[in-house]
Amino acid sequence: MSRYLRPRIPGASIFFTVVLADRESDLLLREIVRLREAAGRILAKRPVDIGAWVVLPDHLHAVWTLPLGDCDYSGRWAAIKAGFSHGLPSAPLRRSQVNRREKGIWQRRFWKHHLRGESEYAAAIRYCWTNPVRHGLAGDPADWPDSSWHRDAARGLTSGFDHRRGLP
Repeated sequence: MSRYLRPRIPGASIFFTVVLADRESDLLLREIVRLREAAGRILAKRPVDIGAWVVLPDHLHAVWTLPLGDCDYSGRWAAIKAGFSHGLPSAPLRRSQVNRREKGIWQRRFWKHHLRGESEYAAAIRYCWTNPVRHGLAGDPADWPDSSWHRDAARGLTSGFDHRRGLP
């Protein structure tokens, strides 16, 4: 079996996509409080700067900047996923999931992209803001409740942003 290698860059800014195993599920929205509590517990112990975060029915996107000297984003995601899954019933499991003590709720890995520069960082944040619109879940980023859009709007960071530009 091949080993999956991830870059280890202390203090990096990274864009993540984390997905449920069942792409037809709405579990993240039904259990949004559970997700917030799990993420809150882990990130209180191992903080990151959250540039953006959006939760959709079956996946989430986040932009994190790790602390200087810290490169363990994978451990944080593993702990958030485990904390979220704790107490939920298991999905039907394959042998490999049983062997790894998984519940079959999450896809095993996650997608990540190390952001190179301010323009990539800003584009990743805009992607998070507009993702519910892209998926047809909201007509405007402000209409989606489970997004850092609201935090950023309160800070005045969304003024002048037109979500219709660049959307299919």
